[in-house]
Amino acid sequence: MKRIAIVGATGMVGRAFLEVLEEQNLPDCEYTLFASAKSAGSELDFGGRTYTVKELKEDSFDSGFDIALFSAGASISKTFAPIAAARGCVVIDNSSCWRMDPEVPLVVPEVNPEDAFENKGIIANPNCSTIQAVVALAPIHRKYGIKRIVYSTYQSVSGAGVKGWQDLENGARAFVEGCESELQKFPHPIFNNCLPHIDAFLENGYTKEEQKMVDETRKILHDQNIAITATTVRVPVFSAHSESINVELLRPYKLEEVRELLQNSEGVIVADDPQNNIYPLASTAAGTDEVYVGRLRRDESVENGLNMWVVSDNIRKGAATNAVQIALLLFKGR
Repeated sequence: MKRIAIVGATGMVGRAFLEVLEEQNLPDCEYTLFASAKSAGSELDFGGRTYTVKELKEDSFDSGFDIALFSAGASISKTFAPIAAARGCVVIDNSSCWRMDPEVPLVVPEVNPEDAFENKGIIANPNCSTIQAVVALAPIHRKYGIKRIVYSTYQSVSGAGVKGWQDLENGARAFVEGCESELQKFPHPIFNNCLPHIDAFLENGYTKEEQKMVDETRKILHDQNIAITATTVRVPVFSAHSESINVELLRPYKLEEVRELLQNSEGVIVADDPQNNIYPLASTAAGTDEVYVGRLRRDESVENGLNMWVVSDNIRKGAATNAVQIALLLFKGR
């Protein structure tokens, strides 16, 4: 019997953990749900039964767990992940807390599954925008090598949690009703807007989200020599992130070979028939676990340049599904 703890079970990603686990229908697993004192005592239906959410405490892991899926924020992960790991539990953490720690593997199962087995009790789940990007880029990097990446992202409000979702919902309602809405999350209205501001600004002018994509891509692909720049933008879409990715490859390529390579890559769906208006859409990706790739075309401004449009559900593949896939990887072994 495998014992699995869900930390942050009442949050947006925590509920997605339960949804994905229910779909997987893992045999011989026992679950315990944890959240803050504020949410403790609430009930969640999962796997045909009702669970009462427990308050997360320092002794919560004393009873012994095999895996703990964390999505309760960096401060909670910083405090409780080492406690869980010290009790023999492997923590798969969805926060930013451990991602760039050199002792903690940063894992996307389709890209670097072997890294998961080098853990010392904690495995980091990458940033949602990074996950979908590297699923598409990894097979290309393995075959042609990547010299430079330019990321431009169009990220949905669900990436900002419940309050971000509410800002878009309330803004749309206020527009229809001809009134103003009070902002819960964003510094400006997200309805009818694009905000080039995700997370805090750093001294170099980049945001933390942009820097995450740079640092995490290099770590996951095991290549510190890739030149990377990013601009991340919040857009008025409820679910699924879209990304324009411009890549300069180290070796020449044929476009049809790249398309075939991606069609045969795990976790990728190629939707690339622009003459018939077929290309990846957020509305298509929402609620699914795949990474959709399209608008494949040569960048004629540089040698070996390639453009692609990449879309994926940020709450599922970008968070919950990726974490569950890591857990399954550990259960199956090398």
